[in-house]
Amino acid sequence: MQVVGLTTPQEVFVASRERKFRINEILVIEDPHQGSLIGEVVEANSYNRFIPLSINHDFVDARVIESLERLGYSISEDEINIARVKLRNEASFPVTTGAKAHLPEFSEVKDLLVRSTPQEGLALGEIKNTEETADTMDENLKGLFYVYTKGEKKKTKNVPFLLDLKSFQQYPHIGIFGGSGSGKSYGLRVIMEELMLKEIPAIILDPHYEMDFSTKEEGLEGTPDFKSAFKKFQIGEDIGVEFLALGKRDLLDLLSAVKPLTEAMSSAVEILHRRGDTLLSFSSRLELLAEALELGRIRIEKILQQDMEPQEREKYKKMKELLEEYPNIPLVSVQGIAWRLRRLQASGLFNHNIKPVKEALLQGKLAVIQGPIWLLQVFSTYLLANLYRARRDYKDGELKGNAKGEYFPPFVIATDEAHNFAPKGYDAPSKGIITEIAQEGRKYGVFLVLATQRPTLLDETVTAQLNTKIIFRTVRGHDIATITEETDIGAEEAKRLPYLPSGDAFVSSPLFGRTVAIRVRLPYTKSPHTLNPFDEIKNYRQKAEERLLDLLETHLPIYETNLLKVIQALNAEAPDLKLEVRTLKESLETLVKSGKLQKTDTPFGAMYHHQ
Repeated sequence: MQVVGLTTPQEVFVASRERKFRINEILVIEDPHQGSLIGEVVEANSYNRFIPLSINHDFVDARVIESLERLGYSISEDEINIARVKLRNEASFPVTTGAKAHLPEFSEVKDLLVRSTPQEGLALGEIKNTEETADTMDENLKGLFYVYTKGEKKKTKNVPFLLDLKSFQQYPHIGIFGGSGSGKSYGLRVIMEELMLKEIPAIILDPHYEMDFSTKEEGLEGTPDFKSAFKKFQIGEDIGVEFLALGKRDLLDLLSAVKPLTEAMSSAVEILHRRGDTLLSFSSRLELLAEALELGRIRIEKILQQDMEPQEREKYKKMKELLEEYPNIPLVSVQGIAWRLRRLQASGLFNHNIKPVKEALLQGKLAVIQGPIWLLQVFSTYLLANLYRARRDYKDGELKGNAKGEYFPPFVIATDEAHNFAPKGYDAPSKGIITEIAQEGRKYGVFLVLATQRPTLLDETVTAQLNTKIIFRTVRGHDIATITEETDIGAEEAKRLPYLPSGDAFVSSPLFGRTVAIRVRLPYTKSPHTLNPFDEIKNYRQKAEERLLDLLETHLPIYETNLLKVIQALNAEAPDLKLEVRTLKESLETLVKSGKLQKTDTPFGAMYHHQ
């Protein structure tokens, strides 16, 4: 392998008769004046006598051809492989033409490729096209995990990509970008698994109900068991908001998350909510005030002049007091607040508290928070603010030398569909706290892992704070433009983004100082949503047929004239079937068609029986 053509301090062309170059592989240029220079292949082509070297005039020019001929290449006879190589660090002056190039030994590029150890880093995947270099790699770095390639699960043979945990102090937040089916969710799952292996406290907001780590991936040897490393919480069933602990700001955030509040509603909440309010006391005040505003002062005074039960009289006296105390609050504002509060109450949000989540974090576990997206937006506002406040107060007290409060650990916050929690262009309840953590969380040891299909829709302030970005296949032009603007991805990588295979990604991080092409490792666990939906239909029908066949067993043979009696018996045995004559006959015909029953015509009509 030799340097050919016109060179610059930034890039060179390397030619070889024998070796076909691969995108992203590392080469060492042996410059006689500057020593060893490390570069990466960004473009690769092969030429022979059937393909002219001047094709399109955009890769190999006349100066490269002339250089090849002077170095002894026969353009008319040889197959010539040419790579455009971008130097890792700018050279002092242009590289010498004719300089030799070779694939590096691991020791030559160890500091460039590996920035951590398996014990202290997150093993996210393998660095692509580093097999030859990995042959001379330290034994403790070989075969750390499995990758899925060409339809098979295989132990990695490349150099591992390890993200240093300690670097989070300097480069704290991670963004994961990629379209549907790109491997983005796998990448998020792998990061969560790695955090659990290191016993790093973490929270993940799971709107898709897929972050379950109980089921192991088949065919992998020595995979860890995560069943005790995470806990799942359903909002409204396992966790919620303790109303008594809510301040005015918290309550405003929760109510506006259901539907944005008007200025009049916000003012009304500020006035109506009292310290120490329970859900019952606050909701009762709202309902009584709404009723009082509908009736009006004059009607209430007339009602109080009538005879009535003491309890009823007390109610109207209270309504009169509320009108006197809150004379300027519009009825429509009170009704709007009450409607939002009822919706939150119906979701079960106020039936529990966040104590189980805090306990999981203190135990070094992953807390999986599940719920519909709107409820996650509502709840995450309260949850993240409280957890972040607990960590911040502890650290501030420690720095001031008066840390007397309960210890609260550093933790990671992760979510998919991040653009719903911190959208660009408009406010969302959770946007404020996520923006604050993005800007200030590093000081307190609170870190973000935000995944989204649409980086263009993610708040720009948040995006700018995501120091490490993992970019999977992305097709939309606006998203690619955002990615190139926010990362060090070059034109070559940007052109490849729409065509990346599922599971391949570019990592842009100041820790590495360059874009790294990786293949994400195979997760140790399976998502509950891995079943193909068409297989799901097939399995459901098969199970339904088998169940019906078992129920029919004691009734066979079945005559067409006797279907009503059979239906009555079957509905008594399995009420959920709700069979009718028409549906039973259709099911029997289906069983005949699949060969599980036989149909015979008799003088008494059709008979269904075993073959």
